[in-house]
Amino acid sequence: MSRWADVTTTDLARSADTMTAICPVGAIEQHGPHLPLVTDALIAERTAERAIELLDDPGFRVLPTLSYGTSGEHLEWPGTISLSTTTMIAVCRDVARSVATAGCPRLIFVNGHGGQIHLLDMVARDIRIETGLMVFTVTPSRLVEPSEAGASDRFGVHGGQEETSLMLHLRPDLVHADRFAPGGEAAASAFERLDMLTLENGVSPAWVTSDVSSTGVIGDPTTATAEIGRSLHDLAASRLADALLEIRDFRFPEDPLPPLSTGASR
Repeated sequence: MSRWADVTTTDLARSADTMTAICPVGAIEQHGPHLPLVTDALIAERTAERAIELLDDPGFRVLPTLSYGTSGEHLEWPGTISLSTTTMIAVCRDVARSVATAGCPRLIFVNGHGGQIHLLDMVARDIRIETGLMVFTVTPSRLVEPSEAGASDRFGVHGGQEETSLMLHLRPDLVHADRFAPGGEAAASAFERLDMLTLENGVSPAWVTSDVSSTGVIGDPTTATAEIGRSLHDLAASRLADALLEIRDFRFPEDPLPPLSTGASR
Protein backbone atom coordinates (compact mmCIF):
# COMPACT_ATOMS: atom_id res chain seq x y z
CA MET A 1 0.00 0.00 0.00
CA SER A 2 1.45 3.35 -1.12
CA ARG A 3 1.62 6.02 1.56
CA TRP A 4 2.52 9.60 0.68
CA ALA A 5 4.67 10.02 3.78
CA ASP A 6 6.71 6.84 3.25
CA VAL A 7 8.65 8.03 0.20
CA THR A 8 11.37 10.63 -0.27
CA THR A 9 10.74 14.00 -1.85
CA THR A 10 12.87 12.91 -4.82
CA ASP A 11 10.83 9.78 -5.44
CA LEU A 12 7.50 11.54 -5.03
CA ALA A 13 8.49 14.28 -7.47
CA ARG A 14 9.23 11.70 -10.19
CA SER A 15 5.63 10.49 -10.30
CA ALA A 16 3.62 13.38 -8.88
CA ASP A 17 2.16 14.50 -12.20
CA THR A 18 0.31 11.19 -12.65
CA MET A 19 -0.54 10.66 -8.99
CA THR A 20 -3.89 10.71 -7.20
CA ALA A 21 -3.64 11.78 -3.55
CA ILE A 22 -6.14 10.36 -1.07
CA CYS A 23 -6.73 12.12 2.24
CA PRO A 24 -8.79 10.25 4.85
CA VAL A 25 -10.71 12.70 7.04
CA GLY A 26 -12.27 11.64 10.32
CA ALA A 27 -13.12 13.01 13.73
CA ILE A 28 -12.17 12.53 17.36
CA GLU A 29 -15.55 12.49 19.06
CA GLN A 30 -17.72 10.56 21.47
CA HIS A 31 -19.49 7.48 20.17
CA GLY A 32 -21.34 6.56 23.32
CA PRO A 33 -19.94 4.57 26.25
CA HIS A 34 -18.98 1.57 24.12
CA LEU A 35 -16.93 2.89 21.15
CA PRO A 36 -13.60 4.77 21.08
CA LEU A 37 -13.25 8.43 20.21
CA VAL A 38 -11.20 7.51 17.13
CA THR A 39 -14.05 5.59 15.45
CA ASP A 40 -14.67 7.93 12.49
CA ALA A 41 -10.99 8.54 11.76
CA LEU A 42 -10.18 4.83 11.95
CA ILE A 43 -13.02 3.79 9.65
CA ALA A 44 -12.09 6.42 7.05
CA GLU A 45 -8.41 5.46 7.16
CA ARG A 46 -8.94 1.71 7.00
CA THR A 47 -11.49 1.98 4.18
CA ALA A 48 -9.14 4.13 2.09
CA GLU A 49 -6.22 1.80 2.74
CA ARG A 50 -8.24 -1.30 1.87
CA ALA A 51 -9.44 0.25 -1.39
CA ILE A 52 -5.84 0.97 -2.39
CA GLU A 53 -4.82 -2.59 -1.52
CA LEU A 54 -7.55 -3.91 -3.80
CA LEU A 55 -6.27 -1.81 -6.70
CA ASP A 56 -2.55 -2.45 -6.16
CA ASP A 57 -1.81 0.69 -8.19
CA PRO A 58 1.22 2.82 -7.21
CA GLY A 59 -0.45 5.84 -8.79
CA PHE A 60 -2.59 6.26 -5.66
CA ARG A 61 -0.98 7.57 -2.49
CA VAL A 62 -2.68 7.87 0.88
CA LEU A 63 -1.91 11.02 2.84
CA PRO A 64 -1.70 10.95 6.64
CA THR A 65 -5.20 10.95 8.08
CA LEU A 66 -6.75 14.22 9.20
CA SER A 67 -8.05 12.75 12.45
CA TYR A 68 -9.56 15.93 13.85
CA GLY A 69 -12.82 17.11 12.32
CA THR A 70 -15.72 19.44 12.93
CA SER A 71 -17.63 17.81 15.79
CA GLY A 72 -19.36 20.63 17.61
CA GLU A 73 -22.55 18.60 17.94
CA HIS A 74 -20.72 16.25 20.33
CA LEU A 75 -18.83 18.74 22.52
CA GLU A 76 -21.05 18.10 25.54
CA TRP A 77 -19.32 14.72 25.92
CA PRO A 78 -15.75 14.59 27.28
CA GLY A 79 -13.04 13.56 24.87
CA THR A 80 -14.52 15.17 21.79
CA ILE A 81 -12.01 17.43 20.06
CA SER A 82 -13.61 19.71 17.49
CA LEU A 83 -12.10 22.12 15.00
CA SER A 84 -14.12 25.19 14.14
CA THR A 85 -15.48 25.28 10.61
CA THR A 86 -13.03 28.04 9.69
CA THR A 87 -10.08 26.03 11.03
CA MET A 88 -11.23 22.86 9.26
CA ILE A 89 -11.60 24.71 5.98
CA ALA A 90 -8.16 26.27 6.40
CA VAL A 91 -6.52 22.91 7.17
CA CYS A 92 -8.09 21.22 4.14
CA ARG A 93 -7.11 24.10 1.89
CA ASP A 94 -3.54 24.10 3.16
CA VAL A 95 -3.25 20.35 2.56
CA ALA A 96 -4.63 20.83 -0.94
CA ARG A 97 -2.26 23.71 -1.71
CA SER A 98 0.67 21.52 -0.70
CA VAL A 99 -0.56 18.65 -2.85
CA ALA A 100 -0.93 21.01 -5.80
CA THR A 101 2.52 22.51 -5.21
CA ALA A 102 3.98 18.99 -5.33
CA GLY A 103 2.59 18.68 -8.85
CA CYS A 104 -0.15 16.17 -8.06
CA PRO A 105 -3.25 16.86 -10.19
CA ARG A 106 -5.95 15.04 -8.18
CA LEU A 107 -7.00 14.97 -4.53
CA ILE A 108 -9.73 12.90 -2.89
CA PHE A 109 -11.10 13.52 0.60
CA VAL A 110 -12.37 10.20 2.01
CA ASN A 111 -14.67 11.23 4.83
CA GLY A 112 -15.68 9.19 7.87
CA HIS A 113 -17.78 11.78 9.75
CA GLY A 114 -21.34 12.55 8.71
CA GLY A 115 -21.28 15.94 10.42
CA GLN A 116 -18.84 17.44 7.91
CA ILE A 117 -20.07 16.14 4.56
CA HIS A 118 -21.40 19.48 3.37
CA LEU A 119 -18.38 21.39 4.69
CA LEU A 120 -16.02 19.19 2.67
CA ASP A 121 -18.12 19.67 -0.45
CA MET A 122 -17.85 23.44 -0.08
CA VAL A 123 -14.13 23.50 0.61
CA ALA A 124 -13.51 21.15 -2.33
CA ARG A 125 -15.01 23.67 -4.70
CA ASP A 126 -12.97 26.50 -3.18
CA ILE A 127 -9.83 24.40 -3.67
CA ARG A 128 -10.79 23.71 -7.28
CA ILE A 129 -11.28 27.41 -7.98
CA GLU A 130 -8.08 28.46 -6.26
CA THR A 131 -5.61 25.78 -7.33
CA GLY A 132 -7.04 24.08 -10.40
CA LEU A 133 -6.80 20.70 -8.65
CA MET A 134 -9.33 18.04 -9.53
CA VAL A 135 -10.91 17.59 -6.10
CA PHE A 136 -13.37 14.88 -5.09
CA THR A 137 -15.19 14.08 -1.85
CA VAL A 138 -16.58 10.69 -0.88
CA THR A 139 -18.18 9.34 2.26
CA PRO A 140 -17.82 5.54 1.93
CA SER A 141 -20.78 4.76 4.19
CA ARG A 142 -22.99 6.38 1.56
CA LEU A 143 -21.80 3.94 -1.09
CA VAL A 144 -23.48 1.03 0.71
CA GLU A 145 -27.07 0.34 1.68
CA PRO A 146 -26.84 -1.10 5.21
CA SER A 147 -29.32 -3.83 4.31
CA GLU A 148 -26.81 -5.19 1.77
CA ALA A 149 -24.63 -6.21 4.70
CA GLY A 150 -27.47 -7.51 6.84
CA ALA A 151 -27.76 -4.34 8.94
CA SER A 152 -31.23 -3.32 10.07
CA ASP A 153 -30.86 -0.44 12.54
CA ARG A 154 -33.82 1.81 11.78
CA PHE A 155 -32.20 4.92 13.27
CA GLY A 156 -28.51 4.07 13.25
CA VAL A 157 -27.13 7.57 12.91
CA HIS A 158 -24.32 7.43 15.48
CA GLY A 159 -22.77 4.62 17.51
CA GLY A 160 -25.49 2.21 16.44
CA GLN A 161 -25.43 -1.12 14.66
CA GLU A 162 -23.36 -0.06 11.64
CA GLU A 163 -20.50 1.79 13.33
CA THR A 164 -20.36 -0.72 16.17
CA SER A 165 -20.24 -3.62 13.71
CA LEU A 166 -17.44 -1.94 11.77
CA MET A 167 -15.41 -1.48 14.93
CA LEU A 168 -16.07 -5.08 16.01
CA HIS A 169 -14.49 -6.06 12.69
CA LEU A 170 -11.65 -3.50 12.55
CA ARG A 171 -10.66 -3.05 16.22
CA PRO A 172 -12.65 -5.34 18.52
CA ASP A 173 -10.16 -4.66 21.30
CA LEU A 174 -11.49 -1.09 21.53
CA VAL A 175 -15.17 -2.04 21.78
CA HIS A 176 -16.89 -2.40 25.19
CA ALA A 177 -19.65 -4.91 24.48
CA ASP A 178 -20.78 -4.88 28.11
CA ARG A 179 -21.91 -1.26 27.64
CA PHE A 180 -24.14 -1.76 24.60
CA ALA A 181 -27.47 0.07 24.92
CA PRO A 182 -29.77 1.66 22.36
CA GLY A 183 -30.13 5.44 22.26
CA GLY A 184 -32.31 8.04 20.58
CA GLU A 185 -35.39 5.81 20.49
CA ALA A 186 -37.83 8.60 21.39
CA ALA A 187 -36.41 10.79 18.62
CA ALA A 188 -36.64 7.90 16.16
CA SER A 189 -40.31 7.44 16.96
CA ALA A 190 -40.98 11.16 16.67
CA PHE A 191 -39.34 11.48 13.25
CA GLU A 192 -41.06 8.35 11.95
CA ARG A 193 -44.42 10.07 12.51
CA LEU A 194 -43.39 12.95 10.21
CA ASP A 195 -43.63 13.01 6.44
CA MET A 196 -40.88 15.47 5.52
CA LEU A 197 -38.51 16.09 8.43
CA THR A 198 -35.50 13.82 8.92
CA LEU A 199 -32.17 14.10 10.74
CA GLU A 200 -29.94 13.53 7.71
CA ASN A 201 -31.74 13.91 4.37
CA GLY A 202 -34.65 15.85 2.97
CA VAL A 203 -35.84 18.63 5.29
CA SER A 204 -33.69 18.57 8.42
CA PRO A 205 -33.41 20.81 11.49
CA ALA A 206 -30.10 22.00 12.87
CA TRP A 207 -29.39 19.66 15.77
CA VAL A 208 -26.81 18.60 18.31
CA THR A 209 -26.57 15.10 19.70
CA SER A 210 -28.11 15.96 23.07
CA ASP A 211 -31.28 17.05 21.24
CA VAL A 212 -31.98 13.43 20.36
CA SER A 213 -29.98 11.27 22.79
CA SER A 214 -29.02 11.39 26.46
CA THR A 215 -26.22 8.84 26.03
CA GLY A 216 -24.54 10.05 22.83
CA VAL A 217 -25.79 6.98 20.96
CA ILE A 218 -28.32 7.32 18.15
CA GLY A 219 -29.16 3.76 17.16
CA ASP A 220 -28.96 0.24 18.53
CA PRO A 221 -25.51 -1.30 19.04
CA THR A 222 -26.95 -4.42 20.69
CA THR A 223 -27.57 -5.97 17.26
CA ALA A 224 -24.02 -5.32 16.00
CA THR A 225 -21.78 -8.18 14.87
CA ALA A 226 -18.30 -8.47 13.44
CA GLU A 227 -19.78 -10.29 10.44
CA ILE A 228 -21.98 -7.31 9.57
CA GLY A 229 -18.96 -5.07 10.05
CA ARG A 230 -16.82 -7.17 7.72
CA SER A 231 -19.49 -7.04 5.03
CA LEU A 232 -19.97 -3.28 5.41
CA HIS A 233 -16.21 -2.72 5.23
CA ASP A 234 -15.69 -4.98 2.23
CA LEU A 235 -18.55 -3.41 0.28
CA ALA A 236 -17.45 0.15 1.05
CA ALA A 237 -13.81 -0.55 0.17
CA SER A 238 -14.74 -2.33 -3.06
CA ARG A 239 -17.00 0.49 -4.22
CA LEU A 240 -14.47 3.09 -3.21
CA ALA A 241 -11.89 1.22 -5.30
CA ASP A 242 -14.24 1.34 -8.29
CA ALA A 243 -14.72 5.06 -7.72
CA LEU A 244 -10.96 5.63 -7.53
CA LEU A 245 -10.49 4.07 -10.96
CA GLU A 246 -13.09 6.42 -12.44
CA ILE A 247 -11.52 9.38 -10.66
CA ARG A 248 -8.06 8.47 -11.96
CA ASP A 249 -9.24 8.67 -15.57
CA PHE A 250 -11.81 11.46 -15.27
CA ARG A 251 -11.45 14.72 -17.18
CA PHE A 252 -13.93 17.54 -17.61
CA PRO A 253 -14.88 17.99 -21.27
CA GLU A 254 -14.12 21.71 -21.19
CA ASP A 255 -10.87 23.42 -20.27
CA PRO A 256 -10.90 24.59 -16.63
CA LEU A 257 -10.67 28.18 -15.56
CA PRO A 258 -7.15 29.22 -14.58
CA PRO A 259 -6.61 28.96 -10.80
CA LEU A 260 -6.59 32.08 -8.70
CA SER A 261 -3.32 33.18 -7.14
CA THR A 262 -2.61 31.50 -3.79
CA GLY A 263 -3.00 34.74 -1.88
CA ALA A 264 -6.33 35.70 -3.38
CA SER A 265 -9.06 36.57 -0.90
CA ARG A 266 -12.19 34.46 -0.92
